[in-house]
Amino acid sequence: MENNSLKAIDAIQEAQKIACAPFVFQATISLRKLGIFSLIFDRRKKGGITIDEISKELSLSTYGIGVLLEIAESSNIVSKDASGKFELTTTGYFLNYNETVNVNINFTNEVCYKGLFHLDESIKTGKPEGLKELGNWDTIYEGLSQLTPEVQKSWFEFDHHYSDAVFTEAQKIVFRSQPKTIFDIGGNTGKFAISSCKYNDEVAIKIIDLPGQLNVALANVKKEGFENRVSGYEIDWLKDNPSIPTGADTIWMCQFLDCFSEDEILKILTTCVKSMTDETELLIMETFTDRQRFDNAKFILEATSIYFTVMANGNSKMYPAEVFLKLIDKAGLVLKEDISVGEYHTILSCKKK
Repeated sequence: MENNSLKAIDAIQEAQKIACAPFVFQATISLRKLGIFSLIFDRRKKGGITIDEISKELSLSTYGIGVLLEIAESSNIVSKDASGKFELTTTGYFLNYNETVNVNINFTNEVCYKGLFHLDESIKTGKPEGLKELGNWDTIYEGLSQLTPEVQKSWFEFDHHYSDAVFTEAQKIVFRSQPKTIFDIGGNTGKFAISSCKYNDEVAIKIIDLPGQLNVALANVKKEGFENRVSGYEIDWLKDNPSIPTGADTIWMCQFLDCFSEDEILKILTTCVKSMTDETELLIMETFTDRQRFDNAKFILEATSIYFTVMANGNSKMYPAEVFLKLIDKAGLVLKEDISVGEYHTILSCKKK
């Protein structure tokens, strides 16, 4: 809700920050890449460092350093004392050293930045019009295995950052029913399958994914020596009448369904129901927008929705839990448990009606 008490002079300042946000962002990228942030931080115990000293240390022009630090100072990223020495503010420190901020910055810059220019086109067409900046695919998932190394690294680091930390806690829930066979739908690079094999000595896992991702995942599985317990099943959920095998004790989907529209989610869940017995447990782990304790977490998820719109597929987003609960019911599932996991995640445990 808009703060109606905000003074006009403050409101226009906020508006100008948004208008010039790309300049601040790219200046931040340069300050990180050129090592200026790190050098300033290293000199903190000496009371900071001047532009001339930075120029000498890094062999960069005083002009170039100056234009970057001027906008950084105006943005409260660095501070300058009366003698012209710069130090990082707390914001500047987080921009250079916080792990989550680092993952988000790299993902924004390497994966999304150029494509975001096409956002209005995506809103009109319902297609990821910005994806052409990375490659010629209908969705980004088709091209994950073909992205340039730097872009691919940033994509996977972003994806894994918001799931890896809760795997251990999630696996306690996955294995409490002692499943012998798990279907890992949207297995990505095979991280969950590998960690599950390490967690339990007997479980067999079938990764169900697009061919490109599946090849990567199974190669990683083989490197870890679990190829006898992990198999693959190729699928394209966007084609008509997809199907999956039967025989799963547990069907696991980690941050997978948010990659699809509501209609597509319903199709996926309905397909899973057809393969389930009355004993099969379907577990959905997601970061729901309406279940975040902190505003910045909700903000990041809403920014991720824009990524889905313009880069990933054009029609999915980060959803509130209420949407999933309705789709679960509509697909022929019943919610058995609603479990909070870690700081951001929820696991929905479902059974066949």
